[in-house]
Amino acid sequence: MTNQILFAGFGGQGILFSGKFLAYEGLLADKEVSWLPSYGPEMRGGTANCSVIISDTKIGSPIVTEPDMLIAMNLPSLDKYENDTAKGGKIFVDSSLISKKVERNDVEAYYIPATSLASENELPGLANMIMLGYVIKKTGIMPIENIDRALAKVVSARKQNLLDANKKALELGYNYAE
Repeated sequence: MTNQILFAGFGGQGILFSGKFLAYEGLLADKEVSWLPSYGPEMRGGTANCSVIISDTKIGSPIVTEPDMLIAMNLPSLDKYENDTAKGGKIFVDSSLISKKVERNDVEAYYIPATSLASENELPGLANMIMLGYVIKKTGIMPIENIDRALAKVVSARKQNLLDANKKALELGYNYAE
């Protein structure tokens, strides 16, 4: 089984961190993994995307051109990648920042107000992890019980004070009820 995931949004939204978290979980689950970040030269506020492939078999190329899953954290990302998503794929939309609905009817679309939930729950800057928790729930891409081990790998030693907030954000997204 192979999952091709594309995280996309503005720089500063934690797009690359989300991808790295999922990639580490794949490594810890003894899967073949590819993590390919991409961002504009302006960084914060510019465009950012991250391709992640998690597979049971060898990965030929790290480039995701037809994602099974698209996580769109802003409108330009949804506009740019909606039509690239594989038929039968899943598109996750931060409905706090994107009022537009997915136009395709051959994909599953999910909406979560991740940015608003982050603000309401005093988790500034963690809309990405709320979204990822929701993705985990809706796709089963990893067991929720494994979030601690993946977080331990991606939260740096100097940011250990954010470990609990990241865990809370993941759980908030996982438990979100539409």
